[in-house]
Amino acid sequence: MITFYVALAVFAQESTWNFYDSRVPELLRDYIASAAVIGLLMGMDNLLGVFIQPAMGNRSDNTRTVWGRRIPYLAVMMPLGALLFLLIPHAASLGWLILLIFLYAVVMNSFKPISESLLPDFIRPERRSRANAAVKTAAALTVIVAALVSLLLVDDHPQLAFAVPAGLMLAAAAVLVWKVRDSNSAGYQAALAEDAADTADAADTADAGAKGAAAPTGAEGRVPGTKIGAILRDLARDPDRSRLLMIVTVFVFGGAWAASRALMTPYGVEALGLSDGQAGGLTLPSGIAYILAAFPAALLAERFGRLRVIMVGMAIFAAGTILGAVVQNPVATMVALCLAAAGAAGFMINAVVVLWNLAPSARVVGTYTGLYTVGWAGGALAGPALVGLAVDLTGWHLMLLHITVLAVIAIVLVIRVDRLQRGAAAEGRAL
Repeated sequence: MITFYVALAVFAQESTWNFYDSRVPELLRDYIASAAVIGLLMGMDNLLGVFIQPAMGNRSDNTRTVWGRRIPYLAVMMPLGALLFLLIPHAASLGWLILLIFLYAVVMNSFKPISESLLPDFIRPERRSRANAAVKTAAALTVIVAALVSLLLVDDHPQLAFAVPAGLMLAAAAVLVWKVRDSNSAGYQAALAEDAADTADAADTADAGAKGAAAPTGAEGRVPGTKIGAILRDLARDPDRSRLLMIVTVFVFGGAWAASRALMTPYGVEALGLSDGQAGGLTLPSGIAYILAAFPAALLAERFGRLRVIMVGMAIFAAGTILGAVVQNPVATMVALCLAAAGAAGFMINAVVVLWNLAPSARVVGTYTGLYTVGWAGGALAGPALVGLAVDLTGWHLMLLHITVLAVIAIVLVIRVDRLQRGAAAEGRAL
C-alpha cells in the first residue's frame, strides 16, 4: 500500500504543478508583456529546486520523531502549499502575484524530495523500480487532470479552477498523515541502527582515549557524516566514481529530454511548416507512449539490471531522435517522439532507483533524492539553452541531431558506471 500512498502524494503535488505551468503564465500576461520575463519567472521554480531540494532531503534524513523523518514535514508543508496555490489567482497586483508564486515554489520544492523518499524508505531495493513506475505513471496522468480542469472550469470559473488541484493536495496530505508512519519503515529503522552504532563507537573512542588505548576504527564503509557538506565531500572524494557519474548522466540526459519537449513547438513551425497549434500537439501521443512503457521498463530492469535497461532505453531515445531528423514530416516526427518517450521511460523509471541503491547509507536517501533533482533540474535549465544555441548556428532542421548528441554522451557515461559496478562486484565491494 505504501506505493499507492506515495503515488497519491506525487499525483496531488504534480496536479498543482501542471496546472501552475498552464495557468500562471496567463496571469503574468495581465501585467507583463515580455515573453522573456514571463519565461524567467516560470523557470524560477527549477532554479530554486537546485538549492532547496538537496537541503530539505538532507534535513529530513536527519530528523528523528515518533512519526518518523518524512511525515512531519508533509503534514505541514502540503497544506501550506495548497493554501498558497489557492491564493495565486486572487493576487491583486504583480508584486503580490510574484510573491505568491515564489512562496509556492519554495514550499513545493521543500517537500518534493521528502515525499519521494518515502518510497526507498519502505520498498526493498530489488522492488523499487516497479514502485517508482507506479509513482511516475501517477505523475504523468496529472497532465490529463490539468487539461480537464482547464477545459471544464477555467473559462467560467478561473479562480475556482485553482481549488481543484489544491483540494487534491489537501486530501492527499490527510490520507498520508492518517495512514503512514515512516517510523515503521525499514529505512528509518536502519537509520536508527546506524545512529546507535555511531553513538557506541563514539563512547568506545572516548573510553579508549581515557585509558590510553587505540581508538576503534568503526564500521568499515560507513558514510563519514549525514550533513550535506560531509555527503558532498564523500561523493567528490570517492575513488569509485559511480555515484558522481550517475548524477552527471542525469544532468546530460535531463537536458536532452527537456530540449526535446521545450523546443518541439518552434521546431514544428520552422522545420515542418506547421501552425503553432499543430506544432504544440506533436508531443501528445508520446505522453501516452511514456505511460505505456513505464511499468515494462521497471519489470525489465528487475530482470536484466537497471543500468542495462537505462542504456537500452537511452539508445532507443537516440534512435527516435535520429528517425525524426532523417524523416522530417509531422507523422514521422510523432512516431519518432513516441519511440523516444518509450526509451526515455527506461531512464526515468530507473535512474533515481540506481542512485538510491548506490547511496552509502539509509540515513542519506533523502539527500540523494535531492541530488537526483539537482541533476534533472540543471539539465532542464541547460539542455534547451545548449540545443537552442546549436540551432542558432546550424538551423532548426538539425535540432533532433543535436539532441541525439546529448543522448549519446549520456549513454557513454552509463557504460562507464556499469563497468565500474561490474569491477566492484568482481572484487566483492559493489555499492
